[in-house]
Amino acid sequence: MPIVLVRIDDRLVHGQIVQGWLKNINVDKIAVASDFIASDEMQKLLMSLAVPNTIELEIKTLEGIAEQLIANAYEKPRTMIIAAKPSEILFLINKGAKFQSVNVGGMHFAKNKKQILPNIFTDDEDIAILKEISQRGIELEGRILPMDERVDVVAHIKKMQTDK
Repeated sequence: MPIVLVRIDDRLVHGQIVQGWLKNINVDKIAVASDFIASDEMQKLLMSLAVPNTIELEIKTLEGIAEQLIANAYEKPRTMIIAAKPSEILFLINKGAKFQSVNVGGMHFAKNKKQILPNIFTDDEDIAILKEISQRGIELEGRILPMDERVDVVAHIKKMQTDK
């Protein structure tokens, strides 16, 4: 299955994606899974302006991306899937998507969130969801860019919880 990367990044498509990831992972398509962006024409337009014209950008609701995954619509194009939150990735998994690994790339500071890695801030719900994804045999690796060291996100969470 040519899903090259599944990424959690609350900024979705931005400079690190275009300049850092796209140049290193050779994708034909970016599939953004977001109910919010899918319903906002201005956000869709802005996001499309950030993506090189050689790469197809598909923005769909979570349900729409799940349907595409289940129908194996990403069998041919080399695809990167991006969602903003762990709960959105879990939604796709619960609908039948099969992922071996999820890159946790950017979950930024918000009220009531604690920093677990330089680029990852979580609350209790995020942690529970990340652990659930991991318990399904899916690797959760944290890194901002492809050349960064891979960090086992769940092992890091568990270590932090035992260090308290």
